[in-house]
Amino acid sequence: MKPNLVFMFADQLRLCSTGYGGDKRAKTPVMDAMSENATDLCNAVSGHPVCAPFRASLFTGKYTTSTGMVINEIRIDPDHKTFADCLNENGYETAYIGKWHLYANEFGNHYDPKNSYIPKGRDRLGFNGLFASYNFHHENYGEQSYYHLDSPEKLSWGKYEPDAQTDMAIDTLKKLSGEKKPFALFLSVGTPHDPWEKWNVPPEYYEMFEDVEFDYPKNYCDTDDPHADDWARIRPQDRKKIPEWMRVYYAMVANVDKNVGRIKQAIKDCGIENDTIFVFTSDHGELFGAHGRRAKNIFYEEAVRVPFLMQWGDKLPKGKIDVCLNTVDIMPTLLSFMEIDCPEEVEGRDLSKVLLKEKGAEEPEGVLMQGTGATAIFEDGHEWRAYRTKRHTYAVYLADGEEHLYDNLEDPLQMKNLANDPAYSELKEKLKEAMYAEMRRVHDHFRPCSYYDGTYIKDRIIRFTSAKETE
Repeated sequence: MKPNLVFMFADQLRLCSTGYGGDKRAKTPVMDAMSENATDLCNAVSGHPVCAPFRASLFTGKYTTSTGMVINEIRIDPDHKTFADCLNENGYETAYIGKWHLYANEFGNHYDPKNSYIPKGRDRLGFNGLFASYNFHHENYGEQSYYHLDSPEKLSWGKYEPDAQTDMAIDTLKKLSGEKKPFALFLSVGTPHDPWEKWNVPPEYYEMFEDVEFDYPKNYCDTDDPHADDWARIRPQDRKKIPEWMRVYYAMVANVDKNVGRIKQAIKDCGIENDTIFVFTSDHGELFGAHGRRAKNIFYEEAVRVPFLMQWGDKLPKGKIDVCLNTVDIMPTLLSFMEIDCPEEVEGRDLSKVLLKEKGAEEPEGVLMQGTGATAIFEDGHEWRAYRTKRHTYAVYLADGEEHLYDNLEDPLQMKNLANDPAYSELKEKLKEAMYAEMRRVHDHFRPCSYYDGTYIKDRIIRFTSAKETE
């Protein structure tokens, strides 16, 4: 029988806030152990470090410029051959629990069922089994912490949301593991996304960090990045809150880690460890004032570097594998492990042979990363493209052509821009050409954000994708 898949992903968890990612303040013993005893793809990045664009790429294997999901709070075109479609065609039972963030077509008003409830049918992108979800919210307690099943009726999680979601996932695992067909369970937890307030995390986790000193990042800047959108700019009254934000964030991360352990234990208890691929990752990171920004939506390491831990009995190598994994590569790689054909239109690369260290496997030199606009509005001036290898990051802004080049090994905080250093001109041109070559391959024309609104997006609903446009 084909292997099962349990795919768990957090929201806004950066690699550098884990123990194995180098932060001694973090309390992530489960992830730390997995980095040694499972497969740790230590160079995994979010190809577009924003919630909705990441999810669109995860489920289609396509870049943002091909899904059209260029900002948050728009509705994806359901006419894609998706990850779940491929699973369905190969006899899998599918289940999805948690945040969706691909359906709203209204800026704000997140709690109205017309935006929060994803109806049955193609808008669920092929997830035809259990679908306990909501489009978007980040309050983890009370009336604004809820989910939907197959009606607009709001159902209460009844406890701290990530814990309740994990409870449901474990119950689902027990049920599905007893059936004769393989299954794929996706668990999307909403933490450690803000609001980072004491009331939004269980007291026992906050108390773990109550006496821990949190200071501003070493690459903190007290002036806003001029390319930042409104979500990335830090208001003066908020700058003093950053240490407390980090305290709550780390408390949330500790809880995520515990729930990763609970899922792993449930897989073991069900006796399906050798028959189940377990993946834990995140959609993007968080800056906390680094480089004069908060939030995500930028090529800096704090935003794009994410955990990517994978376990499948004894079938995968253990420890760190430094292959450059992009979001679009996840679907084709996992489908290959599951012996399922990948749709021709998928733009990501199948890295399964590289991960299995098969002779002759071709490893990509680097990955393309995209920033296609402001976080949730059609506003120009923030667009960027970047190319990241194991060592370097090259990036350029559309608005003014400003270039960035960093040596991420020698300068992990990316505080020294080498783009105008003559000694690095040859390297810069090499990375620049590699980036544009990948852009040409996937028909990325590097357009301003406003181009998409009215071109193939109307009323925040994607009517057709840019990939279709180029055909």
